[in-house]
Amino acid sequence: MQPILVAENVSKSYAIGGNELVAVRNLSMEVAEGELLCLLGASGCGKSTMLGIFAGFTPPSSGRVLLRGAPITGIEPRCGMVFQSYALFPWKTVRQNVEFPLRMRGVPRAERRALAERFIGMVQLAGFAEHYPAELSGGMQQRVTIARCLAADPEVLLMDEPFAALDAMTRQVMQEELLRIQAESGKTIVFITHNIDEALILGSRIVVMSARPGRIKAILDNPLPRPRGVAVQTSPEYAALKGAVWNHVEEEVTRHIAASRLA
Repeated sequence: MQPILVAENVSKSYAIGGNELVAVRNLSMEVAEGELLCLLGASGCGKSTMLGIFAGFTPPSSGRVLLRGAPITGIEPRCGMVFQSYALFPWKTVRQNVEFPLRMRGVPRAERRALAERFIGMVQLAGFAEHYPAELSGGMQQRVTIARCLAADPEVLLMDEPFAALDAMTRQVMQEELLRIQAESGKTIVFITHNIDEALILGSRIVVMSARPGRIKAILDNPLPRPRGVAVQTSPEYAALKGAVWNHVEEEVTRHIAASRLA
């Protein structure tokens, strides 16, 4: 089966103060349709750069990215983005926020209301449709963001550390909720994290990136059974896989710290 999303020899550099900063170098990877793939790496390794390239927000300096075999040459509406910040309209209710992309597409009122109710229910916020973002917890606001993105019906959901600002308990709940939502929606998800446990809970595969310039350090399959709640984290299989991931990550974290001290 052809992968839904492909990066072919992608490099990305920026001119900063007369110098060239290489964020990503010669990176190639594939994302299978329907999988939840985690990009794991230290801060500054190019994870968010790659997500922006997949979304079409920024072009690669060299190489190319493909969606269903066709090059991405501009902002790609078939790739929806969920950021760390909630990015909700504070003056709109939950329902109005979720309806927004549908309204922009000219979807009739009754249809967009029905779709909004569907996705509000999917993220388990039924009963909160008339609340405003300020009346919701951080985890609930991020659920609204996910519901709005799902309502736009992208083929790929790109998630840039969406749970990083949440407390540990809420983050665990949101990880389990995301697995449930993906199973229900069937969406392909590319999820950025620098947290190994989060990658192990979520990812069907884990792509470990090197320190800058970002390259593929390793790709590991995740055979842990789903659903993956707290209990799986106490299993010997989980500990063994975490050790294997850490072995790949440790060298890159050390390199990143050393490079930061020299900068």
